[in-house]
Amino acid sequence: MKIKNLYLKNFRNYAEETFSFDAGLNVLYGRNAQGKTNCAEAVFYLCTGTSPRARKDKQLIRAGESAAFIRADAESRFGTVRIEADIYENKREIRVNGMKISRNADLLGNINGVFFSPSELRLVQDGPDERRRFLNVSISQLSKSYYTALIRYNKILEQRNALLKNRDLSVVFETLPVWDAQLCRYAAEIAEKRQEFIRELSPLAAERHAYLTDGAEKLEIYSEKKYPATKEEIEKKLNEEFAENYERDVRLGFTASGPHRDDLKILIGGEEARVYGSQGQARTAALAVKLAEVEIFKEHAGEYPVLILDDVMSELDLPRRRKLLEKLDGVQTVLTCTHTEKVLFGKTVNKIRIAGGKIKR
Repeated sequence: MKIKNLYLKNFRNYAEETFSFDAGLNVLYGRNAQGKTNCAEAVFYLCTGTSPRARKDKQLIRAGESAAFIRADAESRFGTVRIEADIYENKREIRVNGMKISRNADLLGNINGVFFSPSELRLVQDGPDERRRFLNVSISQLSKSYYTALIRYNKILEQRNALLKNRDLSVVFETLPVWDAQLCRYAAEIAEKRQEFIRELSPLAAERHAYLTDGAEKLEIYSEKKYPATKEEIEKKLNEEFAENYERDVRLGFTASGPHRDDLKILIGGEEARVYGSQGQARTAALAVKLAEVEIFKEHAGEYPVLILDDVMSELDLPRRRKLLEKLDGVQTVLTCTHTEKVLFGKTVNKIRIAGGKIKR
């Protein structure tokens, strides 16, 4: 998977600019707040249809403008693909090879992307929401059925939670089994796919972490909730679990169990990283997880994804920077930093200097 060029118009602080990317390492450098991260954000947006930074699409539009436009041309083992996105205040239109898509699921998988920035420390340090978000974004790119199940699960969950707030308990207890039959079907798809993903992720992340730390620390990742092996068994178990907890859920006014409440355990040296890990340990663990994610994409898609590394070099010492770059061989990488180092990057790198939302040649 290789992005050949990226065109931005009225996106963030860019009035209009075109980036040409090489198949290997592409370094966007310049002073802070010049637009390097904005370019990296645009790449990931075209991969997933979501921004790793903005909660609402309208935040992506350049100040004073009514719309933004971004486009990328890419090559994969299946041929060439063009992704375009028109972003307006209250809506957007995304096209794949000129065809407008109505569902985000139809965007996923055209250009696979893995994104890492200092804010990804949330994956290790924050609550379960961040780890579920990581799983959802990654698995959705690999499996459209997972993404579809996730969307439907969340819609049914919202309706179930609304029902739990109804004070007519006879209606609640009579209707809950109807919602649960649908909810558990999609929950089983989500839980099964997550289990498969975590099974692949755990040893790969442990290996990458050992490499980055010279084996000084051991990283362990596993799912806090244990599910049965098959989708049918998961569905049955969840149905029983929901039924056993009707009174609890009614008392709370929301659904207190299910995939939307699951969590990943991340341990460093046998201790929970979220509680006991230092900033540096969390950073290395999160980076190891992202490098493992790259390998999973390669295994499933048959080619490496585009790897986006935003401001990662400033957070690593020189030996770990070198180790990281060694792992990028064969992976198209968009890397942002404040300055380039000849001793680190060498000469075979596509260097792009950014200043004030413009490429300085």
